[in-house]
This record gives sequence, C-alpha cells and structure tokens, in this order.
Amino acid sequence: MGTARASSQDRDVRTRAVDLSVLVSEAEQRVQNADAAAGRLQAGIDAEADADLSPTVEKVLAQARALQPAAGLTAVAGPALQVTLTDAPRDSDGNYPAGVDPDDLVVHQQDVQAVVNALWAGGAEAMTIMGQRVITTSAVRCIGNTLLLQGRTYSPPFVVAAIGDGTRMRTALDGEPGVTLFRKYVDRFDLGYEVVALDDVTMPAYDGLVRAQSATTMPR
Repeated sequence: MGTARASSQDRDVRTRAVDLSVLVSEAEQRVQNADAAAGRLQAGIDAEADADLSPTVEKVLAQARALQPAAGLTAVAGPALQVTLTDAPRDSDGNYPAGVDPDDLVVHQQDVQAVVNALWAGGAEAMTIMGQRVITTSAVRCIGNTLLLQGRTYSPPFVVAAIGDGTRMRTALDGEPGVTLFRKYVDRFDLGYEVVALDDVTMPAYDGLVRAQSATTMPR
C-alpha cells in the first residue's frame, strides 16, 4: 500500500474491476452484427453470381456445390453419439467443496477439444457443439468455464454430438489421452461425463466463415 500511495503522490488509489462477462457479451453482440452483415453481403454476391449465365461461372459453381457436403456446408442426418461434459456439483450456497482447487472442478477447453479430436479421429461425418455445426477447422475456446464458439458463449454442461459409426467413435474416445485424463477427474471430483447413442439426429449446415487456404486463377 505504501508503494502504491507513493507512486500516486498520495492520491487515492482504487482498483477497478472489469466484468469479464460484460466484455464477452459485448464482443458476442459485435460478432452477431458482423455475421448478419456478412450474410447480407453473401446473399448479394450469390444473387449476382446466379444472374451471370456464363458457362465458366456455372461450371465453377457446380464444382463448389459438389464440395459442399465434404466441407460441412449441407445439413446431415443419421445416428449419432452425444458426449456431455459437466462441472462438479456445488453445495446449496453455490460453493465448491473446501480445500479443493476450483480449477480441478470445472470443464476446461482442453477437455472439450479432446472429445472433439477423438470423435473426428473415430470417423465422425458431421459434428455439433452446443447445437452449432462445426467443421474440422472450428476453434474451441474457453473463457473461465464459459465456452466461446463462433461468436457465441455457452455455459456448462457442454454437449458435443457426432454423426458416424458409434462403435468406432466410442473406441476413439476410450483411447484419447485427454479424455482419459478428464475421466480421472470425473472419478475423483465428481465431474460429469456421459456418452449416449442417438438413433436419428439432423445437424444443420455450417454457417460460419470458411477460410481459403489457396487460390488459382479462373480460366477465361
């Protein structure tokens, strides 16, 4: 305190707490506004492209449409595996057990990522996180115990679903080191880990940004 007062020349020094949840909410709103603007621009681009009857343009559009399923840009339906990750329970006052590191009692970014990686490795054909369609390049990030995905925030429990061969995906989950580590915390601290098979799930098309990795000049 003496050092702080000296450096401030006896002026009152007050710390200002930043509400992280407010910052995240504001950022989320900006992303949603940007998404809406991007959607309007894309609709205009599509309308212009549809109006161009050039055989070259039509050929390129046909090639792009053929790649949409592999890129996750079309809806997919089928049997799925659903994985739910949950924080450890709190007491009636909303507190975690005393004497335990709070970090050991919540689901972290690496836990969700481990599940996602395992499902892709197990041959998942399509995937959603919290109902949002994701692709192999989708980034999973957490701020505290809040999941940030494609401009939206979610609180636990975190739900990941994948369409594909259930047996292969279960095997991949069992063999993923990150999932194995999380399950040790499940056993020790009572976090939640549940895997269930779903008979029929429909997943929407991915509607996020697809970043181009390369480009070529279109022949004239």
